[in-house]
Amino acid sequence: MLEKEKTIFEKTVIVGIVTQSQSEDKLNEYLDELEFLTFTAGGEVVKRFSQKMDKPNPKTFLGTGKMEEIANYVKNNSISTVIFDDELSPSQQKNITKILDCKVLDRTNLILDIFAQRAETSYARTQVELAQCQYLLPRLSGMWTHLERQKGGIGLRGPGETEIETDRRIVRDRISLLKEKIKTIDKQMAIQRSNRGAMVRVALVGYTNVGKSTLMNVISKSEVFVENKLFATLDTTVRKVVIKNLPFLLSDTVGFIRKLPTQLIESFKSTLDEVREADLLLHVVDISHPDFEDHINSVNQILQEIKSADKPTIMVFNKIDAYKHLVIDSDDLITEKTTKHYTLDEWKSTWMSSLGQENTLFISATNKENFEEFRAKVYEAVRKIHVTRFPYNKFLYPDYKDAKEE
Repeated sequence: MLEKEKTIFEKTVIVGIVTQSQSEDKLNEYLDELEFLTFTAGGEVVKRFSQKMDKPNPKTFLGTGKMEEIANYVKNNSISTVIFDDELSPSQQKNITKILDCKVLDRTNLILDIFAQRAETSYARTQVELAQCQYLLPRLSGMWTHLERQKGGIGLRGPGETEIETDRRIVRDRISLLKEKIKTIDKQMAIQRSNRGAMVRVALVGYTNVGKSTLMNVISKSEVFVENKLFATLDTTVRKVVIKNLPFLLSDTVGFIRKLPTQLIESFKSTLDEVREADLLLHVVDISHPDFEDHINSVNQILQEIKSADKPTIMVFNKIDAYKHLVIDSDDLITEKTTKHYTLDEWKSTWMSSLGQENTLFISATNKENFEEFRAKVYEAVRKIHVTRFPYNKFLYPDYKDAKEE
């Protein structure tokens, strides 16, 4: 318990850059998210640093002057960790650690750390360890910097190099072992999925912290862990749900995020089989978040990567209670109306109208607002799929009997 309290107060600084492809506004959005990630991992962000650059410095990511400024701040304010918003190369991480003389992480490392904290099942822990090993492998040389501090490399270069190579071999062997372990579990899970029969499968997908688990709890009346932190749910939860006598399987999957580490997409691809094998996707969106359109694009990109973008999808715009408060609170201060000041009706008449009324929903999972409409639309979508599998189910579809007789 004491150990947990210590991590909550870990003093942290976050760093990002403004480039031609990333404006200052966009950087601030990313740094807001990075701050939330840091909070989720158990840290407290005390300051942000940013710099305008054409491209990152290949040696130290930032310019010399900015690095000195951060180093002074770290030293004078007892900062224990500096986190960069972009992935650092192994040499950049090594050089920056030397300059700052404190723990240096990048966004990928931070997300991996959160996943390691959140992994509950053996399967999730195996997936996270695989991603960590893949991230660690090219960075192992940085673990032997103590050898460089000793002058006169005679007699040290050989053993040092041998130890690094030995470590690399151990990590490579571990990666092979973990991949085999995941293959075995995948086979078992594939058998479990095949044993579920021909029931319609519905998967909740969406950005992290949009309310998927809350929605899962309300629909299935289950007790899935919910917390206002990123990646509260890592393990896929599957529940049987019945709406108007129509049964189907509902799964809650890991949340997506912008700049999701490639190692995690790789190692969690098997978890995302629930999405791949789903008949219907409920794409949950936090409409109260200022960057919700970016979140939709990020989720769609990952769905594309796992070849699930063409599945029947209902867009579920959640947290409308929070969104209404945002619009009301900002009304008196509007000088120029932007999308941030749109009412829900105004949003519905934008690009959302092209999705079709039957494919969009506006709800509050917490307050169960518009929940009857939600149940009705999900029922209709599941029923359409169900009909193709069980076309003459007299109990569920009496109209089919009538049609046949006519």
